[in-house]
Amino acid sequence: LVLIILMVIAISIMLKNKALYFPTLSGGQTEQTNTNTQILGNKDDLVSFSIQPGEKVNGVVSYEGVIKGGYFFEGNIVINILDANKGVLKKSHATAKTEWMTAGPVTFTGSIDFTGLPKGPAYFDIHKDNPSGLPANDKSVLVPIVIQ
Repeated sequence: LVLIILMVIAISIMLKNKALYFPTLSGGQTEQTNTNTQILGNKDDLVSFSIQPGEKVNGVVSYEGVIKGGYFFEGNIVINILDANKGVLKKSHATAKTEWMTAGPVTFTGSIDFTGLPKGPAYFDIHKDNPSGLPANDKSVLVPIVIQ
């Protein structure tokens, strides 16, 4: 009986502190959901990312991440928001916060406004800045999200 009571207390504390696990970022709202949670593309290049797969997003959302593999050009990385069919809804970029002229891990930050975008399943596309335009130099990581 004591074990059951302790478990109930622990669960209620975790539910009350939900913000510790799924924070709201810079005024935008985020919430975890169990829709599509499979990261696509060059997923092994993504070391960490503040937006979790399947997360619900709206408003202006700030994000940060770490990616390896030479995605940057002049300290910028391409960020696109794609619809469920991988069509571009919005183009943006993020900025390197650590040395970007490396194939090793680079920290980046940015923010994007989801206001006015169609609601539903989408992808946060972390895309290599590829000024050559050559397909052989193109790569990206697609993190599934849900626009609210």
